[in-house]
Amino acid sequence: MNCKKKKVCVVFGGQSPEHDISCLSATSVIENLDKDKYKIITLGITKKGEWYLYSGKTDKIKSGEWKKDKKHLTRAIISPDSHDKAILVFGDSGIKKIKPDVVFPVLHGEYGEDGTIQGLFELAGLKYVGDGVCASANGMDKAFTKLVISNAGIPQADWIVVNTYEMQDMPAVIKRAEEAIGYPCFVKPASTGSSVGVGKAKNKEELVSALNNAAKFCRKILIEENIDGHEVECAVLGNNDPKAAAVGEIIPEVEFYDFDAKYVSGATKLQIPAELPPEVYEKIREYAVKAFKALDGAGLARVDFFVKFSDNSIILNEINTMPGFTSISMYPKLWIEKGMTYSELLDRLIELGEERVK
Repeated sequence: MNCKKKKVCVVFGGQSPEHDISCLSATSVIENLDKDKYKIITLGITKKGEWYLYSGKTDKIKSGEWKKDKKHLTRAIISPDSHDKAILVFGDSGIKKIKPDVVFPVLHGEYGEDGTIQGLFELAGLKYVGDGVCASANGMDKAFTKLVISNAGIPQADWIVVNTYEMQDMPAVIKRAEEAIGYPCFVKPASTGSSVGVGKAKNKEELVSALNNAAKFCRKILIEENIDGHEVECAVLGNNDPKAAAVGEIIPEVEFYDFDAKYVSGATKLQIPAELPPEVYEKIREYAVKAFKALDGAGLARVDFFVKFSDNSIILNEINTMPGFTSISMYPKLWIEKGMTYSELLDRLIELGEERVK
């Protein structure tokens, strides 16, 4: 075996409301990376946007205690200078350069999954895991995802977009939503993940409340038709020839699969593989790859769907370009169902990051 270990920089944390989920995902990634193959560099970003090289214990990332571990924190940034291709570490003895072979941005939400940090990697000339700038930006913005998917001919729920400035005339917004969508409906910030800021409205009062809550997270809000059906997810992996994994079903024990059900209460069951008619199951996998290609995806994505109870018709919900990698996350579980280990999945993602061409 080649004794030279590949240097993988895992970036975690970030400024989005999904900071804590990123820390959970990153912990799982770090724990499952093969230590015989990789030298792991951990670069943490606080909620305030401060960057640190972190050299302490991995379990402190999961707990959030890493930010207080001053002994193992050194200010650091990724240099935007493509000549450097390096992390600049600002130690007591001056600036040190660390040159990673590949960066693994285990970041969810704005500034991490929305093309922002991917643009920095491009400027820096660094190889990185996951989707590029355009795919990340369009995948993060649910309104733009809708447009891309519409052009690809994949069925979706009806929707309208509301900008927060329009909410100054709330009666007009309510009227438009009621005429175009009706009740019940879902209200989503356009650019958050993990169901942050998502609400379900059954009447006018709940719609106003859901809109005001969503407006705390994004200036652009989606109001979507309620779909009565199975909630299923499919993992996609690859660059030029992407493949779909198994299809899994989310079975929440609450009214809908919100942030609390996903990460706090545990009020959710995963059925892998989903118990669906074979032709529906395979059509979901086909649509997942088609959506990934339409978005110009690279590396990975999790594509979420509804399957209507009434007629088994398939409705695409959304695309996640950096899905969760926690111990309970669907994306790795779907590939494990297909025979991969978690570590083998990480190996493949790193390979795809190194192979990826603009």
